[in-house]
Amino acid sequence: MSDPITRRDFVKSGAASSAAFLSTVPLVHGAGQETTIKIGLVGCGGRGSGAAENCLASSPNVQLTALGDMFPDRIKGSQRTLSKLEGYKVSDEMVFTGWDAYKKVVDSGVDLVLFATPPGFRPIHLAYAIEKGKHAFIEKPCAVDPVGVKKVLELGKKAAEKKLSVVAGTQYRHQTSFVETMKRIHDGQIGEVLGGRAYYNAGALWKRDRKPEMTEMEYQLRMWIYYDWLSGDQPVEQHIHTIDVTDWAMNARPVKAVATGGRQVRVEPEFGNVYDHFTIDYEYPGGKHVMSMCRQMANVANHVGAYFIGTKGEADVYKAEIKGEKPWKFEGEISIAKAYIQEHADLIQSIRSGKPLNECEHVAHSTLTAILGREAAYTGKVVTWDEMLASDLDLSPEKYEFGPNVARPVPKPGNER
Repeated sequence: MSDPITRRDFVKSGAASSAAFLSTVPLVHGAGQETTIKIGLVGCGGRGSGAAENCLASSPNVQLTALGDMFPDRIKGSQRTLSKLEGYKVSDEMVFTGWDAYKKVVDSGVDLVLFATPPGFRPIHLAYAIEKGKHAFIEKPCAVDPVGVKKVLELGKKAAEKKLSVVAGTQYRHQTSFVETMKRIHDGQIGEVLGGRAYYNAGALWKRDRKPEMTEMEYQLRMWIYYDWLSGDQPVEQHIHTIDVTDWAMNARPVKAVATGGRQVRVEPEFGNVYDHFTIDYEYPGGKHVMSMCRQMANVANHVGAYFIGTKGEADVYKAEIKGEKPWKFEGEISIAKAYIQEHADLIQSIRSGKPLNECEHVAHSTLTAILGREAAYTGKVVTWDEMLASDLDLSPEKYEFGPNVARPVPKPGNER
């Protein structure tokens, strides 16, 4: 776990030709329901354990055979839950820790890898899986900076060439109520969409105390949500849910953004260098605006939702309801819990049918929309989509090793990034 590795080594990982590994790639495309699909989990925190549980519940003949995480205690915590589930088949030899745990999971003979590590590692880990010919599930967001986003866009093309499925954790795109509402928006049921507003106002997040034996790098990894190089900050790490919905509803990418934000509650150094609130004004093609707001504070009003107004009505996407000239309301069950399972069911079915699902492009673009809003707040400037797409902003550290990793300061508007 203490072996140093440079950023270049990470980016180059898996760069060898995939031809040498073709004999080890499981032949699961077009296989029937009776064919067992082996999955590996990289990132054994709460979301990773949840993703593995969802995947096992989604389809018959799915087995979890490998686990990987930076820290042994995280794996043990995950095992307490997952080991009780049907389909858990992880032997002691298939538990991996350390910086290269993701490689060992990918190389362990699995067909599909679930990646739920901090988002800063996503492009690195996905690159290795694609090079080795593995299908992948990647939690959102897919990156924390423009360099990472562009890497994922490239990886999406490679996955398509190899006929690999890559499904992202934007589960609303697999939720029937959302799909039906979006279909009506795009079919013109509220007329021409003029703009909207989106919210992810949430409560306070968890916090872990620093232990005397921890290096700075370990502390940041364990407190990853409070460091921009690991989480991307709230618009990228959490608000991306509603930001993805916004891009989906507007059927476009924003042209530019202006924003405000800061640290009002989480001001102590142990909260890293991220903000605790943002308000972003996204401008879409045609001069259409969406107000996008998020915060993470205790004892305040919480709300998650997305609303869009058109020339003939309004749509409440989370409630799956339209008001106006052609009112409509979704009559089925609105269940986010089922959507978490459905995204894996769709992924497994795509593998078995030989019709790959590839969600790299949409999750990469939604991630860049979130980064655009964050950078507008961090700099205090009007930032354009084209500027972000061309940006060489790379938040990753020079070395991935345990030691005195230095956190960047809290961004101050008016200063250069």
